[in-house]
Amino acid sequence: MTHTHRLLLLCTALLTSFNFCQAAEPADLASAEQEVRESVIAFNRAYELNDLNAYFLFYQDDATLWFNQDFVSLESYKKDWHQLVENGGAVEKNIVSDLEIKVSPNADAAVAAYRLEVQTRMPDGQVTRDLSQESDTWFKADGEWRIAHIHYVSQPQP
Repeated sequence: MTHTHRLLLLCTALLTSFNFCQAAEPADLASAEQEVRESVIAFNRAYELNDLNAYFLFYQDDATLWFNQDFVSLESYKKDWHQLVENGGAVEKNIVSDLEIKVSPNADAAVAAYRLEVQTRMPDGQVTRDLSQESDTWFKADGEWRIAHIHYVSQPQP
């Protein structure tokens, strides 16, 4: 076997071993999109039901959160929401619309962008109504989709 043949065989072996660099199959992309869609709906449903344990399970431990013009730590967000609910506040309505999902070529990351109509009752009885836009960055690890980053912008309504 000549040096050229060996080199060709080596190159062929290397190229076939790099399958992990290839994009996912269309069926895998469609499946990932559906999984993310279901996760977004379940995430927002848990929020609307004030099921804080289920809601916060959707976040990665190191998730970054950008609410309006501020970064918020996940720990302070958890503390604030638990305090609101413990003091009698609650989300009363959380309607998702215009959901768009873009999945990464490897089907292991996705961005979900959507609008929300949110109504929240504060502990003092005041009700706030917001129209919001949200985009979530989801990563799949160990077979589970989790939020790595969230960007939420709200517009209070009368």
